[in-house]
Amino acid sequence: MRSTSPHTTGRRPSWAHGLPAMLELLLGLCLVGVLVEALQWHLAAPAGLGWAVGGVYLGMAVMIVWAWPTASRWLGWANRVTLLRGILVALLAGSMVFPAFMQRHALEMAGLALLALCLDGLDGWVARHTHSVTGFGARFDMELDAFFIAVLCCALVVLDKLGGWVLLCGALRYVFVAAGWVWHWLQRPLPPSFRRQLVCVWQVASLLVALLPFVAPFWAMLCVSLALVLLTYSFAIDVAWLYRHRRMCI
Repeated sequence: MRSTSPHTTGRRPSWAHGLPAMLELLLGLCLVGVLVEALQWHLAAPAGLGWAVGGVYLGMAVMIVWAWPTASRWLGWANRVTLLRGILVALLAGSMVFPAFMQRHALEMAGLALLALCLDGLDGWVARHTHSVTGFGARFDMELDAFFIAVLCCALVVLDKLGGWVLLCGALRYVFVAAGWVWHWLQRPLPPSFRRQLVCVWQVASLLVALLPFVAPFWAMLCVSLALVLLTYSFAIDVAWLYRHRRMCI
């Protein structure tokens, strides 16, 4: 979330400006390898876990590089916190390739998700206190939140805790984005909303509670159903606001 302007001399290719950020992403990949080795050592994780988690992380890194501002160099502390959270989410996403492993260690997987949730919000705090708030950092955080929710939804299906309907929780945001390609007024920036933030936190917390192995499927269904209703209500309010202001869209 912190952006600094590089001092350049002569004519340099624009991709060179992002080399420091690429180096940090490479270090993040090294951290992925260390964490996967730790899982394989402590939890007897499958041998292919590294490839699955590494593939998710590399996909994430490619999107970061693609969206990285040309004038930026290092990621900055706020984006580093977000990237660390992304590594934890990648561990969860990669583990879903091995359902038996996830079912044996459902409590540990829930612990990883809880740690990722605890890091959410810390990046914003760091950005504000280091005066490094940027549009890229906010978008990075938002997209990771959406992916995290989708991963938690898929994990509940993989663990046979809930049916396929839970995927709606993770799909609504992507349906909203896709609808914006057809109705361009949906792409208009929304004003800040505490309601939106609260519903997002409630949704992640509900999915996380449902993921806990000692939570019965009935209570998991009740908890996530309420989260889905609140999420649908929140999207409806935003869509209504955008529709009322559609003539102001460019």
